[in-house]
Amino acid sequence: MDMPAAARLGTGHLPDGGDGTGAALTPAEARQLAAALLRQAAATEHHNGDGGTGRVVAGYVGGESYAATTRGHTVLTDQPATAGGDDAAMTPVELFVAALCACAAFYAGRYLDRHGIDRDGLQVTAEFAMATDRPARVRGVTLKIWVPGGIPPTSHAALIAVVSHCTVHNTLRQAPDVAIELT
Repeated sequence: MDMPAAARLGTGHLPDGGDGTGAALTPAEARQLAAALLRQAAATEHHNGDGGTGRVVAGYVGGESYAATTRGHTVLTDQPATAGGDDAAMTPVELFVAALCACAAFYAGRYLDRHGIDRDGLQVTAEFAMATDRPARVRGVTLKIWVPGGIPPTSHAALIAVVSHCTVHNTLRQAPDVAIELT
């Protein structure tokens, strides 16, 4: 995996016409800044105690592409060229598996942090297979956790237990009701 030696952060133009300032951050510093911003956004987003309700809107972009938007963030989905798309982004199924993978990584990272283990470089890989019968669906997913430097063997079961209870995995275990309405 090729990573830039430094991430660049710029504030852009200042209201008084100045050029603003910039900084070069190491990848670890950039991740720390991003995490701090995400924590602030999450705290702001759930200030009203709404129980975590949310809204995502998916809109047609063109070809086989759709943009899913929530809280000002947009994720593009597309289909591979073999399915008529431009292969410009993940498919919705890959995005679904990516959500499970990223949620597991988040829980693993929190576990490592709580136990004083550096999570820099932590990776979770999701390998998945599609069912061959109907209905179309993901048949199985295997998550593989890689912790640089490893963890003590006595912690393996605890880390797996924590990751296996991430929010997305819990949702798969106790599937939500899905209502479909035409408006």
